[in-house]
Amino acid sequence: MYNIENSIGFLLSKAYQRAWAIMREEIEPYDLTPPQFALLSFLWLQDGLTQVELSEKGQIDRSTVGGLIDRLERNGLLERRQHPQDRRAHKIYLTEHGKEMEDTLTACAGRSLQRITAGLNENELTELRRMLEILRGERRVYEIPSC
Repeated sequence: MYNIENSIGFLLSKAYQRAWAIMREEIEPYDLTPPQFALLSFLWLQDGLTQVELSEKGQIDRSTVGGLIDRLERNGLLERRQHPQDRRAHKIYLTEHGKEMEDTLTACAGRSLQRITAGLNENELTELRRMLEILRGERRVYEIPSC
């Protein structure tokens, strides 16, 4: 008999749900979601990425990234600017407010990580990251299966 509660897929799914909920709880006072935080994080590392680059980095389809950008722009955290070499594209830049939120929001992420991994020591965390990178596989956007 198949034991769903012991399957890798089920366990990964439940761990993801828990991590999402904890991160959401930490950043909710700032009216953000975990995917919005991820987009900001990519821009804190490299401001001025295009929507396509953000889509690739986050492994999120372009239309979803577009919606995230729209919401973050409405909240005054980032802005679109015309791409200097491609009139069809925009570069996405943090606003001053978006830049100012980095320390506060990364502290939220740090607290989330501590809560999520509280039962693991440093060696286990290193091994978990190593295994997750293997499971993550190639870095591309995956379509949701229609089963």
